[in-house]
Amino acid sequence: MSRDLEYLTYHEKRRLDYLHSNYHYLNEREQLEYNYLLKKSQGAFVEETNTPRTFEEEEVSDELEEVVEDLPVYQSRSQKSKKKATVPLQNRPKRSRKKVRVKRILKWIALFFLLIIGGMVFMFVKGLNSKPTGPDAKPAVVEKFNGKKSRDGVNILILGTDGRIGEKSDETRTDSIMVVNVNNKEGKIKMVSFMRDTLVHIDGVSQQNIPEYDGYYDQKLNTAFTIGEQNNNQGAELVRQMLKDNFDIDIQYYAMVDFKTFATAIDTLFPNGVEMDAKFSTINGEKVSEVEVPDDLNMKDGVVPQQTIKVGKQRMDGRTLLNYSRFRKDDEGDFGRTRRQQEVMSAIMHQIKDPTKLFTGSEALGKVFAMTSTNVPFSFLLTNGIGLVGSAGKGMERVTIPENGDWVDAYDMYGGQGLLVDFDAYKKKLYQMGLR
Repeated sequence: MSRDLEYLTYHEKRRLDYLHSNYHYLNEREQLEYNYLLKKSQGAFVEETNTPRTFEEEEVSDELEEVVEDLPVYQSRSQKSKKKATVPLQNRPKRSRKKVRVKRILKWIALFFLLIIGGMVFMFVKGLNSKPTGPDAKPAVVEKFNGKKSRDGVNILILGTDGRIGEKSDETRTDSIMVVNVNNKEGKIKMVSFMRDTLVHIDGVSQQNIPEYDGYYDQKLNTAFTIGEQNNNQGAELVRQMLKDNFDIDIQYYAMVDFKTFATAIDTLFPNGVEMDAKFSTINGEKVSEVEVPDDLNMKDGVVPQQTIKVGKQRMDGRTLLNYSRFRKDDEGDFGRTRRQQEVMSAIMHQIKDPTKLFTGSEALGKVFAMTSTNVPFSFLLTNGIGLVGSAGKGMERVTIPENGDWVDAYDMYGGQGLLVDFDAYKKKLYQMGLR
C-alpha cells in the first residue's frame, strides 16, 4: 500500500497498517476508522491558514464528523512544525456539520414546496378540463378591462351577477359589487361592498341638462354593468370607470361570477359545506326563526321554487350559500343582502386556511376559470395563493358604501328609488383604508 504517512502518529501508522492488511474482514465501524486514518495520512485534516479545503474535502470531512465520536482516541505525536499541526477531529468545531444539515433541510423544504406547487397546478388543470358540458354551456368571455394599479396592494373587482346558463350577458344584472384588496402593507384582506342602488353619474346617459343635484346623479351603479354589457361586453369596465369617477378608486383585476359558477366553486372547495351562522333581520317587524328564500338554481319553466333556511349555525352547500347571500326580503332590504354577502366572503376566506384546501382549492379555481369571465392571471393566484391564506388569518377589514342609513333617498331617471351619498366623505374613508 502506497501512501504518505507523515501526518500520522506512530500508533496511528500501526493501526492503519493493521486495518489495511485485514481490509476484507473489517466491520462497518472499522471501515470508517480505516477511511478516517487513510484520509488523515494524506493530509486531509491538516489546517493551513492560507490553503482552504476543496468542496470534496469538506464533504468527506463532514461525513466523517458524524461518526468520528465513535472512533478511538489515538495517542498524540510530537508536532513537526506549527504550520502543519493537526487538530484531533473530535475537538474540531462542529460548525461545518451544522451547515451541511441546514443545507439538507433547505433542500427537503424546497422539494416539498415544489411538490405542492406541482400538485396545485395538476388540480387546477383538472378543474379547468372538468367544466360543465351541454347545449347551453359556453366558454367564458374575457372582457375588455383597462385595469390600473393601486398605491397599496391589489384591488380586485368582484361582480356577482344573476346570470343563469343559457342567458346572454346583456340580460343579466349585478347583485353584488365588491372590491377586495389583497397584498397590502398591513397583510390583511380588505373588502368594500358598494350598494347597487347608489346613484352615480354616467357620461352620455345621465340627464345633464337638469341643474338640480339629484337630477345629475340619476343612474344606479348596477345599471352601469347592464349598459356596458350591451356595448360589446364591457360591463365590468364601465363599473370600473364609475368607481373611479365617483370614488377615485383604482382597480387592476375583475372577476364576474354567476349563479352556477359560485355554487360549483363552493361545492368543490368545501365538499362538507361552509360553516355559517345564518342571520336575518325582522320581517314586517317580527323576529323569525326561519326564512323562505328563492332557489334560483332550481328554476324550471320560469318558476323559481323556495328553500327554507333556518336561523343559526349550520353548514351550507353552494346552492344554499348562494340563496342565503341573495335574500333581501327582510326589513334590512338590500343592506341586509350586502351584509350577508360580506359574511359569506369572510367565512370562505377564513375556512380556506385548511392546508388540504391548497389542492381542492386549485381544482375549484380551475372550474371557476373555465366558467368565469376574469382577467386575473393564474400566475397571480399561484404566487399569492398561500399568502392570501395567511392574510385571512390576520383578520379582515370590511366596510359598506353607503353605511346603513348614511344616504339621502332620491330617484333615478326612470323613477326608481336610489341612494344619494357623500362621495367626498367616502373617498376619504377609502383613502384611510388604503384602497385608493
